[in-house]
Amino acid sequence: MGEVVQFIPKREVERARLIEQARAIYERIFPTEGPASLQSRT
Repeated sequence: MGEVVQFIPKREVERARLIEQARAIYERIFPTEGPASLQSRT
């Protein structure tokens, strides 16, 4: 009963979705290299 429901404007939801898509595209173009992939190159 004491639960608080936060209203999130549609604009903020859309903004978060676009940021998530942009990060996914960036990750596809410039993949994050983990320690294993860096060691295999040397």
